Parts: sequence; C-alpha cells; structure tokens
Amino acid sequence: MKISNVYIGGWFQRTMLQLSEIYDFLRDCKTQLALDPEKLTEFRKNLEIGKIDYGVSGEEYVEFTTALNIKVKIFEDGLIVLNNQNVSEDTLFADIDHVQDYYEHRLTPAFNYLFSLGAPVPKELANIENIYPYFIVCDKVTQEDIQVLLSRTEKQKYFEFTNEKYDVVRGDKYYFINNKKQSSENIERYIEEQVFIREFKGQLHRYLNIHRSIWEKIDNVKENSNVRGAEIVTFTTKLEGYAKTINLIDGRINQMSTYLPTREKIAKSDEELVEFLAISGYRYETLKDTLDYIKYLWTMTKNYVTSAQKLFDGIKQDVTSSSVNSLTIVTSMSAGASIIGLLTETAPEFTIFGIIYFFILAMIGWGSTKLLGFISRTKKYEISDVEYEKDF
Repeated sequence: MKISNVYIGGWFQRTMLQLSEIYDFLRDCKTQLALDPEKLTEFRKNLEIGKIDYGVSGEEYVEFTTALNIKVKIFEDGLIVLNNQNVSEDTLFADIDHVQDYYEHRLTPAFNYLFSLGAPVPKELANIENIYPYFIVCDKVTQEDIQVLLSRTEKQKYFEFTNEKYDVVRGDKYYFINNKKQSSENIERYIEEQVFIREFKGQLHRYLNIHRSIWEKIDNVKENSNVRGAEIVTFTTKLEGYAKTINLIDGRINQMSTYLPTREKIAKSDEELVEFLAISGYRYETLKDTLDYIKYLWTMTKNYVTSAQKLFDGIKQDVTSSSVNSLTIVTSMSAGASIIGLLTETAPEFTIFGIIYFFILAMIGWGSTKLLGFISRTKKYEISDVEYEKDF
C-alpha cells in the first residue's frame, strides 16, 4: 500500500512575539535575551535546518525543512506540526519513531532553552509523557489495507468516516486518512486542526487531574484534627508551594481562552475544513464549555488553598502568642528574683554561695524556657474547619 506521510504535533501557548523569536533563532541563531550563544548555536546546528519560510495561513507561521526529510510548521499560537515525508509500509513504525525522536530530542530542547527565561513551568506539568496523535496518510488504499494498519497498531477504532474524497479511521493514538482525491494541503489543514483540538482537550484534562491531586494534598494537610506546634511551619510551607503551583497554572488556563475563538473562526471560514471538522469527535463549543468548567474548578482550588493558609496562619499566631507569653513569665520571674535580692542586700558581696545561687537561677530560667518551648512545639492545636462529603 502507498503511505505518503506521517504527522505528529503538539501545542503550547505562544504568541506572534515568540514566533518572531523562533524565526530569528532558526534563521540567524539570534536572540535579544541573555542566553549562551554557544548553546544556541549547538541547538540550531542539531536541527539540521534546510529551507525556511515565513507565511500566513489564517495565522502567521514559520515552516522549515530538514536534512532528515522532516518538515516542521510552527504557528503563532504555538501549534507545531511535524511531517515525515519519507515513509513506507515496511518501515512505518521506524518512520514514526524518526519524526518523534526529532520532536522530543532536537526541537523541544532547543525551544525549551530559547524560552527558558521568565515564568517557570510548574513541576506538575514538567516531564509529562506525551501520547501523540499519529496521523498516517495513505493514497488510494482499500478498506482492507486500513484495517490491516489498524490491526498493527491499536486493534480497535473509535470511529470511521468515508466519502468520495477521503476515508478517516480513528483509533486512540492513531488516525488513518485514506486520500482519494483531496489535495494534500487540505489534508494537512485538517491534521493541524485536529492536533490543536486534541492538545487543547489534553491540557484541560491534565489540569483537571492536577486539581484533583492538589485538592487531596490540601486535604491531607487539613485532615489532622490536631497538629503539633512544631508541624505548623512544615504544613505552612507545603501550602505555600501548592498556592504557587495553583497561581502558575491558573495563569496558563486563563491564557487558553484567547486562542480558541481565533482557531474556530479560521477553521469555520475554510469550506474544505468545515467538511473535515464535521467528522471530528470534538467541537469548539464543547471545548469552550470544558474550559469554563476548568476555570470555575480552579477558582475553587485557589479559594480552598487560601482558606487553608489562613487557617494555619491563625494557628501560627496562636503558637507565637503562647511562646511570647511563656517567655514573659520566665523573664518576670527572673526580674522579680533580682529585685528581691537587691532589696534584701545592703551591699553587693561576692560569695561562693551567691555565685552558685546565680547559676541555679540561670539554669532554672534556661530550663523553664526550654520546657515551655517543648510544650509549645508538642502541644496540639485544634483545626476547626467545615467538613463536606464528597460526591463519588
């Protein structure tokens, strides 16, 4: 059978500003940022860039070829699509690995370094294993050929669509497109939009799972009805870390709403693409509704961690107040003993007994301070919070 192309791709929020930076890097290895020129040169060399073009197709994009028969297209909103143009049935999986290896070990490290300054990526989003959608484009093959490809990959299909121009069979990670008489440009436009839609949905699902994870971690902190004074700082530090992660992810979620309307408008203005999108398992309106749901959920998460921080801040103030009061008592006792000594003595006189008496008082004061500090650290403070039953 004739397999013409294998595509993979990804999406991470960018703008035309970053696209210009990418273009400068790819073309001349230049940047206005304080990055190591030698590292930039090494990263660019590793990409093995051939021809570079800057164009507009609804959105601005940069496209370049490589010496490895891979074409890369990067859009201003952050969509990246890679196309392996040297594919055969016998080496299909090796050809898929070839383009995936280029994406993961050449392109991604270069862009990670190029954009390494600024707001960090939360650790919950770092090192996430991507499960790419693989798009395998065939030319005028039979339904039996498509079923053979499906049996070699996923064993099952999610949906199948056919008309006079093309057939589409979709599994979980694989899309098989049989091009009967559709232009390669329209096939590629469909793939680009599917990568965006799938990545958009995938990011929302990751944020949903991170919400669940962080909520449970906050619950684990608050589930202790009593905490020792020594544990307050540990718990407070954990909550501060959760709050930082929540704020970073909240910013990324809010960014997502700026990309969806533009993509939807461009897609629906393309007559050929509208026909393709009709067979998609997802709709832009559904994505928007899901995004709104995640936003509301994340607002709840922010409020939850804020309430937990206020709760532990109050306990910390109680611990501090208790420690100050204890120290005040010890200091008052020491001062009182000194005053009594001054009033009962006619003149200062250094004696062995006096020196021993002084050290005894000092040891009593020191021991009292340590004892009260130990009591403060080990004393249990009650956490008063409203408990809710979870829906399962």
